[in-house]
Amino acid sequence: MDSDNLAKLLADMGGFNEIPDQNANSQNIKKQTAKLKVAIEKKGRGGKTATIISGFDIDDQQVNLIAAEIKKALATGGSARGGEILIQGDRKNDVLAFLKQKGFKI
Repeated sequence: MDSDNLAKLLADMGGFNEIPDQNANSQNIKKQTAKLKVAIEKKGRGGKTATIISGFDIDDQQVNLIAAEIKKALATGGSARGGEILIQGDRKNDVLAFLKQKGFKI
C-alpha cells in the first residue's frame, strides 16, 4: 500500500490527514548552546572502543534524535542515555566532522 492510499484510508477512518515525514526529525532538533566533548573510551567496555559525545544542554528526546542521525550517517551502532551519546568504535574524526557540519560547537 503506497502512502497516498494509506493517507486516504486514515482520513476515512477519522484519523490523520497526512503521514509525518520521517526525515523531519532533523528539523525538530533544538539548538545546542554549550560546547560538546567528544572522547574515546575503552575502560569498562570489555576492551571494546567507544566514542562518547557529552555536554548536551538539551532534553534527552533531542539527544536521541541527534544520536539517530549520527548512527544513520556513520552506518554504525550506538545509544543515547543520560544526556550522552555512545557510538560504537573509534569514530572520533567522523563524529567531529558530522557535528561541525551540523553547526555544533565542539
